[in-house]
Order: sequence, then C-alpha cells, then structure tokens
Amino acid sequence: MSNRFSRRGLAAAAMLPAAAILPAAFARKAEAAGAESTFDRIRRTKVMRVAGLNGELPWFSKDIATGKWSGAAADMATDIASVFDAKIVYVEATYGSSILDLQSNKVDIGFALNPTPQRALSVTFTEPTIIHPFGCIAKKGFAPKTWADLDKPDIRIAVDSGSLHEVVAKRFAPRARIIAFPNRDAAILALQSGHADVDILAALLGLTAIAKNPTLGPYHLLTPIVALPSSIAIQREPDTRFRDVLNAWIEFNRGIGTIREWLINGLVLEGVKRSQIPPELTF
Repeated sequence: MSNRFSRRGLAAAAMLPAAAILPAAFARKAEAAGAESTFDRIRRTKVMRVAGLNGELPWFSKDIATGKWSGAAADMATDIASVFDAKIVYVEATYGSSILDLQSNKVDIGFALNPTPQRALSVTFTEPTIIHPFGCIAKKGFAPKTWADLDKPDIRIAVDSGSLHEVVAKRFAPRARIIAFPNRDAAILALQSGHADVDILAALLGLTAIAKNPTLGPYHLLTPIVALPSSIAIQREPDTRFRDVLNAWIEFNRGIGTIREWLINGLVLEGVKRSQIPPELTF
C-alpha cells in the first residue's frame, strides 16, 4: 500500500479544522516511536503512580508503621484513581523532585505544585485545584491587615530563600527589610526570637505552622489578596486525554465543594482547628 495520500484523501483532510488533524498526527508519531500515553498506560496497568510528599500536610502524610498515606492530596489521588478503576503506587518525592520524576517517567502525577513558567517548560499543568493566597504570621502586638502595613523600612520580613514567599515579599513590600533564611523553619525561628517582625507564608503553610506552635499567634490574610494557583503536574505528551479527565475532575469536585473539604480535613490532621481558618479564606 502506498504511503502517499490520495487526492481525495487530501481534499477531505483540507476540510477538517487544524485542531482535528494535528493531535492525530502527533498520536501517530508517538505510536510510531513506541511511546504509550499516560492515559493508555493507566487504563492498561490499572496503576497510577503518584509523587508522595511525606510530612507536607495538609497535602500528604505517611504513617511510618503502616505505610498508609493521608492528607488532602492522598484523598484526591484516591478519588482520581477510582475514575480509572486503578490502584495507587506512591513514589516518595519532594516538591523539587516531583518535576524530575515526571520528566523521567517515574510518576504519572504530582500534586500541590505552582505552575511557574520555568516548570511549564518541562511538564504540563492542569487547571488550578486551588488558588492559594498569601499572608503572614506577625510578632505579638502587630496585626497587619494590608501589604502596605508591611511595606515600611522599619519592618523586618522573614522568608525562606528562593521561595515564592520571597518573590511575593519583594513584589508587595519592597521598602521593607527582607531577610532570607535557608528554610521555613529558620524563618519562623527568626520571628520567634525577635529577629523578624513578620514571616510571610502561604495560607495553608501558615495555618499548619500555627497548629504546630500555637504561641505564634493568629495567621493574617493580607489585602489586596495576593494568590497563586496550585495545580496538578503531569507529563508533557501529545495525548491530552489524561489532562482532560483531570480538568473535568477538578471542575466537578471544586464545584461541589469536595476539594475544599479535603483541604480542611488535611489541615485538621495537622492539628488546625476549624475555628482557626479565616472565614474569608476560600479554596
């Protein structure tokens, strides 16, 4: 059989929209290369490989004794796997290694990741599971309500180096004295020891920090609201069916409030009381 298109075939193809032709062409190319899409692999093996971030509640926690995973993302993974009638295999990872594990085909899905342009160069992201706002924990006697309250030369802001906390602080409080520490724990310690006036934290991280150490005081959401999306990352591939299913799943569960409930349950696992969650905090 000739590999060349007939004139009739070319004419029919010309009448199709480009969007209908290109995915099929990509799929044929992938098939020729022997690549199997994530969608097809999960349907065939009935296994969905998940990057598990141990110790990162409200998203993930692993029971050392039983090996059982819990948290908001674990609940989400279980629900997604049920759509495919698949079981979950967890691969322990970190926020940083999740991207590398996706690139090297060690996992199929990574949760709780900000879709930065740099990450989008190598992986694909779903629609946001949540829009994650930023705020702070402040020293006793200081109750900031706005970013302008922090944007003063005499305010010392603690952040963990290289994080989005540092990016947001520099963007919205550029006149403050911003002090970068190696990690979140060091930044919180600086606040506790009086070497900083506030510690910038995304809402979920701030609430879990307070749950671990109630003496830190309340968490302050700051206005105007500064929020960034948190999404699910998957492998970049021509076949978009897996991403399409995940996007439909996100829209459905966000619409009926299940994602919010999973997140609140994850916060409770970390010791956060429902009364500590600011009423204006939405997911």
